[in-house]
Amino acid sequence: MTVVYDCQDASTRQHGIDAAASALKAGELVVMPTDTVYGLGCDAFDSGAVAALLAAKGRGRDMPVGVLVGSWHTIDGLVFAVPPAARELIEAFWPGPLSVIVRHAPSLSWDLGDAQGSVMLRMPMHPVAIELLRAVGPMAVSSANVSGQPAALTAGQARDQLDDKVAVYLDAGPAELGAASTIVDLTGPVPVIVREGPISRQQIVDVIGGDIEPVAPGESGEPTDS
Repeated sequence: MTVVYDCQDASTRQHGIDAAASALKAGELVVMPTDTVYGLGCDAFDSGAVAALLAAKGRGRDMPVGVLVGSWHTIDGLVFAVPPAARELIEAFWPGPLSVIVRHAPSLSWDLGDAQGSVMLRMPMHPVAIELLRAVGPMAVSSANVSGQPAALTAGQARDQLDDKVAVYLDAGPAELGAASTIVDLTGPVPVIVREGPISRQQIVDVIGGDIEPVAPGESGEPTDS
């Protein structure tokens, strides 16, 4: 049964977060608010739940799911070696609308799709998202929409597209930024901006300097996170 919780109401917010945490631990999907767009999420370490997330979106394994975390320090257990540029960008823009693609630790028992040993990480600037992430740990999260359709900016828009494929919807009102995050790929010798969003290329250059490759037109594909 699908349940919607009004997280703008203090009397139901904690009930919603608790219900979402229980659903995630049971391998179910939840829709959560973030600072960018609404996200469709599950336990990052539950491969069956990740497969269900991809199926709900109508998306293949060739577009792996990113991971949201609840603190800066979480990435140290997820990444084999955090590149200096990643550390600088995280200190500058987390929590916030910046996703970084890095090499994940080879020992991790997760399956986020055909990610070729990499993972996209972000810490959102939204109190409901942070509370949930700190309750359950890293979550595999993609934008809350069916593949090819607009990303949901409200819980209602997410429910219109995903309906009962989701166990719990956390409704915190319209997404503040209304645009998916900027993505920077740090897995190669030169940083690559895969998608420019709320954080501009110039802001990134101001932090890490040096050469930064912009993505070629048409290469970024569908937004892959929230």
